Amino acid sequence: MIKDIQGRRKGSKPDEVEKVKACQLEFGSYCLWSIEHREVMKDSTVKKLKDQLFVARSYYPTIAKLEGQEALTQEMKQNIQEHERVLSVSTVDADLPSFINKWMEQMERTIARAKSCTVDCKNVDRKLRQILVMTEDEAHFHMKQSAFLYNLGAQTLQKSHHCFSMRLTLEYFKSSSLDSDDSPPGKFNSPKYRHYITLSKNVLAASVVINSTVSSCKDPGNLAFHILTDAQNFYAMKHWFARNSYRNAFIHVINYEAIVLEKLPKYNIRQLYLPEEFRVLVRSIKQPTENTRMEYLSLFSHSHFLIPEIFHYLKKVVLLDDDVVVQRDLSFLWNIDMGGKVNGAVKYCGLKLGQMKNVLGKTAYDPKSCAWMSGVNLIDLDKWREHNVTENYLLLLKKFKFKDEQALRAAAFPLSLLLFQHLIYPLDENLTLAGLGYDYRIDEEVARRSASLHYNGNMKPWLELGIPDYKKYWKRFLVRGDRFMDECNVNP
Repeated sequence: MIKDIQGRRKGSKPDEVEKVKACQLEFGSYCLWSIEHREVMKDSTVKKLKDQLFVARSYYPTIAKLEGQEALTQEMKQNIQEHERVLSVSTVDADLPSFINKWMEQMERTIARAKSCTVDCKNVDRKLRQILVMTEDEAHFHMKQSAFLYNLGAQTLQKSHHCFSMRLTLEYFKSSSLDSDDSPPGKFNSPKYRHYITLSKNVLAASVVINSTVSSCKDPGNLAFHILTDAQNFYAMKHWFARNSYRNAFIHVINYEAIVLEKLPKYNIRQLYLPEEFRVLVRSIKQPTENTRMEYLSLFSHSHFLIPEIFHYLKKVVLLDDDVVVQRDLSFLWNIDMGGKVNGAVKYCGLKLGQMKNVLGKTAYDPKSCAWMSGVNLIDLDKWREHNVTENYLLLLKKFKFKDEQALRAAAFPLSLLLFQHLIYPLDENLTLAGLGYDYRIDEEVARRSASLHYNGNMKPWLELGIPDYKKYWKRFLVRGDRFMDECNVNP
């Protein structure tokens, strides 16, 4: 889910800034992706021929009416016909005849002569403006079409991944050792263990989060992971983690939809929502002349607000988004004294609540309060309950009107920022490096040194759209040699 908020960043010329801002407002990270994957034009000369033809056609009717310009009129007509004949059989430069450059030079001289004549500028101007509007409309159409296909690729489960999940589900029901007891064993509610929670519908993503965390931990046997997933992927998750070992860490797969329906029927948020991502165009307050910088801000979804109720037996947990890779031991988080705060998060002060009046509505808030990000969050569940965060969430939720599912998900933005504005404990900004799902400018040395990596943005590492330079940090924590991955041709 992506919400747009305006802002600024460094840039060059004002008109270029506006073009970039407009593109990112409408198409988001597709603009960055299309620039990075821009291919060498195979029809650049063909396009130049079309441009010449457009200009010649614009001048021709006016030139034909001038007395004493019969020779120029005949020359323009002949050149126009030659261009039309060539373009009728040529779509790329390879189709063009070898002498095309001479024809283009001849047409250029003819157009120059036409421009030197005294003509009715209004007619020529009208013709050229018609061509400009038509060309801009066509370009925008193709841009929208390409952006749609890009977003479809980012949001659609790949065929190989769907096959993988279905095969795991089938194998679970074929197994003779079905576990019908879903009640949490003692190890999953014991305060002796360090508890991590991940919301995910993606088996491979959840696996990488856990594998990277245990691989970076000195005492993985002291870790307990709780995976909240939906009913569709529940059995695939259970079977995967039952047949794979993660250095003696305990893994608990929970059907979110079932547990809310059975044990928390008073709550209406029964569908599992993953962390929401909002596209933000940030404007620098200190340097207002800077250009727009696009960021993807990850925040809690509606499902996050039920975590204290689902895990009523836990006191403190670490929440990990399923697009996170852990590269350093996170044990130090458990020693942090949060001073009564609820949510330990990396703050993002490039965006403050005072900049989002149109989004936050009439609810009271501190305009100087910074935004924050999900990804790696230390949560004091006791303080959460003490401050009645879930109850306040339900009350605030009633103030927002939802026309559809998209509006409901978009409400996670103001809700997350308003409910935690005075309850955030600022974690070290070096704890996690965000942007690996949209920003091509991240230095690889910085990525290697970071304690964790957050692939927020559309270009997730398990997708073909993922940024190639950053995929390797994610892929190294994949479980290798699994027969279902091989049979379904899963190769992120």
